[in-house]
Amino acid sequence: MKRTQVDILMPVFNAEATLPACLKSLSRQTEKRWRCWAIDDGSTDASPEILQDAAVRDTRIHLISKKHEGIVSALNTGMRYCTAPKTARMDADDWMHQKRLALQISALQKNPRWSAVGCHVRGFPRGDMTAGGRRYEAWLNGVQNEKDLCSEAWIECPVAHPSLMFQTSTLQAFGYHEHGWPEDYDLVLRMLTQGKHIGMVPQKLLSWRDSPNRLSRTSPRYQLDAFTRCKAFYLVQNFLASHARYVLWGHGPTGRRLRRSLAEYDRSPSHIVEVHPRRIGQVLRGAPVIVPEDLLDLRPERIVVSVAGASPRAKIRMALNAMGFQENQDYVCAA
Repeated sequence: MKRTQVDILMPVFNAEATLPACLKSLSRQTEKRWRCWAIDDGSTDASPEILQDAAVRDTRIHLISKKHEGIVSALNTGMRYCTAPKTARMDADDWMHQKRLALQISALQKNPRWSAVGCHVRGFPRGDMTAGGRRYEAWLNGVQNEKDLCSEAWIECPVAHPSLMFQTSTLQAFGYHEHGWPEDYDLVLRMLTQGKHIGMVPQKLLSWRDSPNRLSRTSPRYQLDAFTRCKAFYLVQNFLASHARYVLWGHGPTGRRLRRSLAEYDRSPSHIVEVHPRRIGQVLRGAPVIVPEDLLDLRPERIVVSVAGASPRAKIRMALNAMGFQENQDYVCAA
């Protein structure tokens, strides 16, 4: 029998309505050397029975049952069973494109420095997607390569968690942590800030379900404030590790939220960059409000751009680059 090339790590909780289609998408993979660890996190519906029946029909599927403790516990439980060279994340309500596993394995083999690789997604059902959901999908699919992923990492998680395939050794070394904020974003930022490389296959290889009941919509750990706390924590560990003061570009709701989170770690803005005429010249929380051109004389060592919207951020990046500042060295965009 050929050696298993990839373990599929799939937490399951009350997914009876979506499991059959999800499992069918696994069976259609062109890469056949996979094994699926389905971690049932105390489901109260027919999920365990569906998985058990599937395991009888296909011996590559394995059901691991545990009491309900949440997604972090389920992921860490399942991770211990993964012994193949690669581990692919999957959610029980999503579908895989038939070439997903093959293309991501190939990408990792061609790029040995990559510790993980993501792919683009297609949200569904299309008719139920909100305008915000479509914008988020477009933003995710705008990440074309490793450089884009690093630049966008402080905005939000720049890759859909169930689209990731990891080098198993890296995933097991890092594991999933419980901090009360998104476990996927936490893992991605930990990996990036510790020098790991995450690549991208810029093809839509995952159909990513967008529903009102999705955990990312219902759990407090995925709310906006939780994302902000997560990025603030890792900014302090990395970009602001040696800098208690920074220049904050933007003091709208997004900027104020990040400023408050960074203040919990004794990081505060020395200056605030604004373009709003009424704010220029004011002093906000001890920080003078300046115009962008003042940065040429100030030459700060650390600039945190905290402005909502991809279009405004693109203009700010152009302005900072024109002034000679380098992204991820002198400034980051952290919306």
